[in-house]
Amino acid sequence: MSPTLLRQLLAEFVGTALLVLVGVGSAVAGIKTGGPVVVALAFGLVLLALAYALGPVSGCHVNPAVTLGVLLSRGISLTEAIGYWIVQFAGGVAGAALLALLASGFGGVTDQTGNLGANDYGATISAGGAFLLEALLTFVFVTVILLVTGRAAAPGFAGLAIGLTLAAVHMVAIPLTGTSVNPARSLGPALFAGGEPLQHVWLFILAPLAGAVVAALVAPLITSPLVREEVAGAAVAVDETGAQVPSEEGPLLPRARHAADDVTSQEQHPIA
Repeated sequence: MSPTLLRQLLAEFVGTALLVLVGVGSAVAGIKTGGPVVVALAFGLVLLALAYALGPVSGCHVNPAVTLGVLLSRGISLTEAIGYWIVQFAGGVAGAALLALLASGFGGVTDQTGNLGANDYGATISAGGAFLLEALLTFVFVTVILLVTGRAAAPGFAGLAIGLTLAAVHMVAIPLTGTSVNPARSLGPALFAGGEPLQHVWLFILAPLAGAVVAALVAPLITSPLVREEVAGAAVAVDETGAQVPSEEGPLLPRARHAADDVTSQEQHPIA
């Protein structure tokens, strides 16, 4: 295993564990006192921070559904994707284990969700409704990621868009399913909650993956023309925050065209 891939896998493990610890932890410690909005913002803000911290290292997928979307977009190899999936699920379990330790009486933390923040359906929404909701919200989330991390995206803003989108989808689904859109986030807490959350966890693994597949198919149809990185030696800004997507050839955007023209002009008419 190369040192680069090892760093990427470590980043994905730590990032996923922190996402579960902070995001799900906000529900465990404060869903009743803070409400769904606080939990949604916790998920969004921690992912925003992780996107800028880990984006240049691993792409900051921290979500098997995101990795699947990037894989289908040819932004990562199958070997890398398998490694990402393994450490993401492991990170989700590790984050949930820390929450279970805290909620077991260590530090006096009370589990306000009653099931360690595990996702479930039945009380407010049917299985079919939960599957459709999770697939649809994951489609929105992964599509945003694929678009804002593309070569034609505004540099520097990918992490902000991704974090805000995750917060928004949580505001929609927290009262219904607890919001998954991330199989690793769902599996970890379900393993410790047991009972119906564990029996129903299959839905919160398959539905996000289905949404990611649709996102990978739709995103290329609505993306803007991509900027080529190397054009007559011109330097073109590329956003390195968030999940990485493949570099593709495409029509030059105005800013890339002007940069290329400036380089050509300087070569033809050097300044003494």
